Amino acid sequence: MATGVIQFKTEEEIDLMREAARLLAQAHGEVAKLIREGVTTRELDRRAEEFIRDHGAVPSFKGYNNFPYSLCLSPNSVVVHGFATDKPLQNGDILSVDCGVLLNGYHADSAYTYPIGEVPLAVKQLLKETEASLYKGIEQAIAGNRVGDISYAIQNYVAPKGYGVVRELVGHGVGAKLHEKPDVPNYGKRGSGPKLQTGMTLAIEPMITLGKKEVMQEKDGWTIRTRDNKPAAHFEHTVVVRKDKAEILTSFEYIEKALH
Repeated sequence: MATGVIQFKTEEEIDLMREAARLLAQAHGEVAKLIREGVTTRELDRRAEEFIRDHGAVPSFKGYNNFPYSLCLSPNSVVVHGFATDKPLQNGDILSVDCGVLLNGYHADSAYTYPIGEVPLAVKQLLKETEASLYKGIEQAIAGNRVGDISYAIQNYVAPKGYGVVRELVGHGVGAKLHEKPDVPNYGKRGSGPKLQTGMTLAIEPMITLGKKEVMQEKDGWTIRTRDNKPAAHFEHTVVVRKDKAEILTSFEYIEKALH
């Protein structure tokens, strides 16, 4: 959990975060190029680390609280924090790829969930709606609003459609530390929580399930999966709170290029 006070960023610091975010977007694109049936998540992890280090940066997650990999690779019912393995991806799987980059002393953090081959329509819809809920949350990341406005926007978009909103894991401030104040839940009340001000940098990350919202942690101490074993999706951007419209620092453009 994030500790301490909210860190407001200067424009110079935001420029540095923008560079980290650009490299992160490119790293996601490199991973996206490899994602297909038969590839192992260990291969994806290796490629991400190699690309990030080749560009003078460090994978934010590797070694963070002793996490052993550069990517969190979470298939199917794994919500987040999944480990890289030698098990090949199969047709019909989904895979959430969460990555962080530390460059020039600042972190950027983002995640994207991929369908592998042909996935059931209901699962495809889950991915689409989870990604849409991310942008609903980002729309509320403007000065004068409160964190609860982001939380409410996400929950209010997905819950009426019958999806579960994970409670135990939340978005967060991001900057010189990977996890800073404030926590940014994906559920909550409008007008509640810390006030949003210009220069706050947030990782907004809906984690949404096809079934119930309850999750459990596996024995490895990291992997979080849905208790009912139904699929979960995860999309995340790093954003800057601005006056009229949030600025999205990370990007899915390289992922989208690789997929088309």
